[in-house]
Amino acid sequence: MNSAIASTSLEVTTVKLLIDGQFVESQSTEWRDIINPATQQVIGRVPFATDDEVKAAVAAAQRAFATWKHTSIGTRMRIMLKFQELIRLHMERIAHTLTAEQGKTLPDAQGDIFRGLEVVEHACSIGTLQLGEFAENVASGVDTYTLRQPIGVCAGITPFNFPAMIPLWMFPMAIVCGNTFVLKPSEQDPLSAMELVELALEAGVPAGVLNVVHGGKQVVDALCTHPDIKAISFVGSTQVGTHVYNLGSQHGKRVQSMMGAKNHAVVLPDANREQTINALVGAGFGAAGQRCMATSVVVFVGESRDWLPELVEKAKTLKVNAGHEPGTDVGPVISAAAKARIVGLIESGIKEGATLLLDGRGVRVPGYEQGNFVGPTIFSSVKTDMSIYQQEIFGPVIVVLEAATLDDAIALVNRNPMGNGVGLFTQSGAAARKFQSEIDAGQVGINIPIPVPVPFFSFTGSRGSKLGDLGPYGKQVVQFYTQTKTVTARWFDDAPGTGVNTTIALR
Repeated sequence: MNSAIASTSLEVTTVKLLIDGQFVESQSTEWRDIINPATQQVIGRVPFATDDEVKAAVAAAQRAFATWKHTSIGTRMRIMLKFQELIRLHMERIAHTLTAEQGKTLPDAQGDIFRGLEVVEHACSIGTLQLGEFAENVASGVDTYTLRQPIGVCAGITPFNFPAMIPLWMFPMAIVCGNTFVLKPSEQDPLSAMELVELALEAGVPAGVLNVVHGGKQVVDALCTHPDIKAISFVGSTQVGTHVYNLGSQHGKRVQSMMGAKNHAVVLPDANREQTINALVGAGFGAAGQRCMATSVVVFVGESRDWLPELVEKAKTLKVNAGHEPGTDVGPVISAAAKARIVGLIESGIKEGATLLLDGRGVRVPGYEQGNFVGPTIFSSVKTDMSIYQQEIFGPVIVVLEAATLDDAIALVNRNPMGNGVGLFTQSGAAARKFQSEIDAGQVGINIPIPVPVPFFSFTGSRGSKLGDLGPYGKQVVQFYTQTKTVTARWFDDAPGTGVNTTIALR
């Protein structure tokens, strides 16, 4: 098998396309550098696929679907069993690649891969996940049952912040349900995704069942409008996700768009103080705040406002450094442009009257002076009309608000247009039950700062954070990647007929 990544004499890798089981060099004239966020070193080049290359990938998937849809559940399951074994064997190597291209710490990179691996493990349960239903004698001698059948060619568009986990949310579940797949990883960090794709082929995924194209808006639009693609999965920004959902839906496709967030953590005075502070700092600044489930807003209720100085002091203990360096807590953000945007939003917070308690703009990392580093940053006295509250900063910035009561905090969270995730820190079961019932968000954590569900539950979302009724992985994604067919059957013996029935009733 030829490699997904070819090295040049200068050790800059050239990322390939995967079309019909072959890693091929793109004929595109448009390429983008893949840059190590800690060093600014160019570590690879990725092509923006041509229209013909996108069409070839979809055509390969369409041809493969003709036979793959008839492949037994047992065969598909065994491929996933082999795939999860290979991911485990190569996790450390892929984590180093991920850290080099994305910037997150090595332990966090391994966590990125592991959370995706959990989905592959869940895909091995397809024998029970894809079961239909059966009812005997719904009418005299009539049985009704459902079949869950694959829908065809599916596509996935994934973000830069989880270059391993999000692709693994998508193509394993689509494939194990009997579909074929075209993946478009983020053009900013596709190397680790390509290493996973190589392992999928090694595990036995046949030619054409999994294909990969790279690019930007032109490639995304081509996938959203191609008549042979039946479903599209997207994770990324609200702006792009809304575009993908609208364009794909207008062209008759199922679309699930998991989009932006402004995740709040509500802290009650009875919460465990030390554990809560540790959780807030880890969830707010881990991965340099580049998580769709990052805790970017802390709402101190009542007397818990007195914990603010401890939050600041704990944040000051975090070590900012290159992701591969031992002991690093906060790595660089993905690009110089991302850093400039984060710094701009911090400056807007100051201008709009928020109190800057901890400033991460001037952080310097010896040996990595050119890196895209922003240190932990905390604002207090934040109002809901400020840009730092209204916008998803996607950096290591926590904004702090206060509420007098739990009811006030719930109302505050529910007024925010986003509804991805939320957390409550308390030791009161009554308060937790009230909160989980009344809050309008997809993921709710009770003393859990990043409540991303395990794969046998589905990732969900609410309001501006999600478009489409079915979420990634879990039971919902099996519904998303299959078509339900309902069969009603009667078998006649040699007994005389009962005459013509001109009604809709079964007799």
